[in-house]
Amino acid sequence: MSATTKTDSVRFTTKGQIVIPAKLRRQFNIEEGTRAIVEATPEGILLKPVTKHAIARLRGMPLSEEWAEHQAAEKALEEGKYGRSSGSR
Repeated sequence: MSATTKTDSVRFTTKGQIVIPAKLRRQFNIEEGTRAIVEATPEGILLKPVTKHAIARLRGMPLSEEWAEHQAAEKALEEGKYGRSSGSR
């Protein structure tokens, strides 16, 4: 860890949710509804926010297999969500 890196502490809720500190949300342009890629690494859990700023930095680079899998999973979730909600109440 570099000398300029500050570490913050967060707590998980019973649902596994956490609140990202405001300073980090501003730094990474995270707004309500921002999606993120969640990756298991040897160091722990890595969150990669998917924002228009992050996408702009990646423009011109080939999409990774991980991103393609993420998109497919998101599509399946959306289709399942709407498929269930179309039934009678």
